[in-house]
Amino acid sequence: MSVTPHPVPVDRLHFAMPPVHATAEEERTHRKQRLAGALRLFGRFGYEEGVSGHISARDPEHPDCFWVNPFGAPFEEITASDLILVNGDGQVVRGGQHVNQAAFTVHAQVHRARPDAVAVAHTHSVHGRALAALGELLDPLTQEACAFYQDHALYDAYTGVTVDPEEGRRIAVALGPFKAIVLRNHGLLTVGTSVDAAAWWFIAMERSAQVQLAARAAGKPVLIDHREALATREQLGSDLVAWINYQPLWRRISRTDPELLS
Repeated sequence: MSVTPHPVPVDRLHFAMPPVHATAEEERTHRKQRLAGALRLFGRFGYEEGVSGHISARDPEHPDCFWVNPFGAPFEEITASDLILVNGDGQVVRGGQHVNQAAFTVHAQVHRARPDAVAVAHTHSVHGRALAALGELLDPLTQEACAFYQDHALYDAYTGVTVDPEEGRRIAVALGPFKAIVLRNHGLLTVGTSVDAAAWWFIAMERSAQVQLAARAAGKPVLIDHREALATREQLGSDLVAWINYQPLWRRISRTDPELLS
């Protein structure tokens, strides 16, 4: 008679958690590598539109400076060493390439308003722009969308390409304490306490927008009720959960594109 195997003790099961770094230099390297990986994923997912879009990451030693992708560099070719360091006024302080001033104007103001935000993601993704063209928020249609329930905002204005810091400040005010914002007629923007979280929220928001648009085109969507949507957000809406959800994507891109780490 066969004997049923004993369960492996829980304390012997591996479960990855966000790393803790001993020095600012180690954390800087980590953030830059994760930033390069996120940009490559965004390029692979088709979020790149010409020279529009940034993911920015706060420097751990100089919190008023931010690592970003250089102007005009293809997302899918970015390496950690390609990234440039930009101060809060949009001036390059490390690196030899320009920054997209229009895009960074929004990032700088969001970072200033949200000292808790390590990273900010904004690109002109297709379904995000379609949702933004409707001037609507995400509905609680799926458990993934519920992560954003009452935790994202709408900036209900459009004033052209954002080059005015005051416009960036208004967007930051509209974002408030939330994880994401729909910029009307423009697109999506997400924030996170790590590059991984901000990137995951953008990916999840873009996919939720795609589902919402498809469901509405097919018929009359059925919304998850308020209580269940809130409960689901409590389960799935934290930056830790976002970080965990992002790890398979990080493992994939870091293995297929190991040069991004250089």
